[in-house]
Amino acid sequence: MTIGNIPPKKERKSKRTKQFDENAPLLPKRHEDGGFDEFNGASFTGAVFNLSTTIVGAGIMALPATMKVLGLVLGVALIIFMAFLTEASIELLLRFSRAGKSASYGGLMGDAFGKTGRILLQVAVLVNNIGVLIVYMIIIGDVLSGTSSSGAHHAGVLEGWFGEHWWNARAFVLLITTLFIFSPLACFKRIDSLSYTSALSVALAVVFLVITVGITIVKLINGSIAMPRLMPDVTDLTSFWKLFTTVPVLVTAYICHYNVHSIDNELEDSTQIKPVVRTALALCSSVYIMTSIFGFLLFGDATLDDVLANFDMDLGIPYSSLLNDAVRVSYAAHLMLVFPIVFFPLRLNLDGLLFPSARPFHQANRRFALVTIGLIATIFLGANFIPSIWDAFQFTGATAAVCLGFIFPASLTLRDRHNIATKRDKILCVFMIVLAVFSNAVAIYSDAYALIKRNPSHRE
Repeated sequence: MTIGNIPPKKERKSKRTKQFDENAPLLPKRHEDGGFDEFNGASFTGAVFNLSTTIVGAGIMALPATMKVLGLVLGVALIIFMAFLTEASIELLLRFSRAGKSASYGGLMGDAFGKTGRILLQVAVLVNNIGVLIVYMIIIGDVLSGTSSSGAHHAGVLEGWFGEHWWNARAFVLLITTLFIFSPLACFKRIDSLSYTSALSVALAVVFLVITVGITIVKLINGSIAMPRLMPDVTDLTSFWKLFTTVPVLVTAYICHYNVHSIDNELEDSTQIKPVVRTALALCSSVYIMTSIFGFLLFGDATLDDVLANFDMDLGIPYSSLLNDAVRVSYAAHLMLVFPIVFFPLRLNLDGLLFPSARPFHQANRRFALVTIGLIATIFLGANFIPSIWDAFQFTGATAAVCLGFIFPASLTLRDRHNIATKRDKILCVFMIVLAVFSNAVAIYSDAYALIKRNPSHRE
């Protein structure tokens, strides 16, 4: 079974009416020995945590830097605007999925655009999720083992605690993390099995936020924080175009569309999916706004593209070193727990791309294991041999992520195979496509121009 040919699912109103369906995607209700498992559907809370974990990843660390470009007022306004736009695009996906009785994003694209549409969706998920997971692993390596850039070495947490040893070298730390954390979590065949780790992941993101807010308040009280810039500083055409480079960051920060169907398929009551989406977006938007405001307040114009790197210096308050380590360790642990949530749809889409006519994925243990091992090995090698892929990450945000989040949902609506789109829907979709294509084209141009202006022999 693949993501593109999952049969239509039945509407589920309650646990009492829920029926066993061997063909539901990655829901192995019936074991091969003829018995049934005890899974009766995911809870509302578990679904909210899983979707929130999908949303809150590495993108949160780049948001304070967007405030440096946009200013607090415009920056916060755009975070809220992108949340509403994301909710609208997901609502369109769900509405057309119900009309076409599609149980997956790939199935929906296949229903509207045939095999080509399904393959485009699968390739976009592969590009986006592999890039994101490599970035996660690189960040974890940087936090735990340190990194060197521009001739300066930034010590990792383990190196700072124990000194430099072979067992806290980057490659070895990532190998241990992969074998004993990523691999076991990647073995679950249901996304609801990750609800507890997702809850812990969200809690760790809140820990980071609480520490940041606390440090900022202390520095506000002692008067060591200057008034932040409220609006963007536009002095010429170059600074104007630079505003658009924030769009890929904001788009990437809200991408969760590839997991919506998996979460919907496992809900005990499938009518709850819209409240799940709204609750998750409200929770994540609150975390994003607080992180952006207090992160920018704390570091001002010294805010780096990855604000985590700012926590490698003296904060000018008591217990600065301890707080720095707490922020970095909590965030590294957060990413470790986000990893399997993003990995889940990646594996499902790769299987659908490579084995479109094979038997259901959850019943093929050997194929499941081989696809899982192959993907984890690829991500591990990428994280070890690519020293820094922030530019590539921004590129995936401007291409695959914007396709998954806005261009594909808008195209499905404009195609309107089931004649259910309203005039308002189509106007909104034209706006989404124009905004996505224009802003991201400008972002790619600005990034390329900035790279050309750098010393071509220097690699950051």
